Amino acid sequence: MSDHAHHDHDDDFLETGIPHVSRKEYLTGFVLSVILTAIPFALVMGGSAISTPLLVLILLGFAAVQVVVHMVYFLHMNAKSEGGWNALALIFTVVLVVIVLSGSLWVMHHLNTNMMPGAHEMQEMIKNAP
Repeated sequence: MSDHAHHDHDDDFLETGIPHVSRKEYLTGFVLSVILTAIPFALVMGGSAISTPLLVLILLGFAAVQVVVHMVYFLHMNAKSEGGWNALALIFTVVLVVIVLSGSLWVMHHLNTNMMPGAHEMQEMIKNAP
């Protein structure tokens, strides 16, 4: 039996560690990316009746799914690639990004709450301005 006749489905990597990817996988990733871009674009440009906070959450959800699609279909990251180190690096990166973003939002919220004058104080400042 020749080597080409036997293909183990779990063996999707070439000997160099580079994943074997077909055009179908790239096309699937491209189509998903277009859909995941078109839907949020239509929601924003179509003037949907969705409230702004809900629309922001929907857009963030689509963005998160878009990131996963790009990582899987174009960067070929999965739990098996590079012996699992890619997955570990991804988890570490996600944790760092969540810490930095949540900390930044927390700091900005508290600065806004504690440093910005309220509407009443602004009216008094405008009235008493020279």
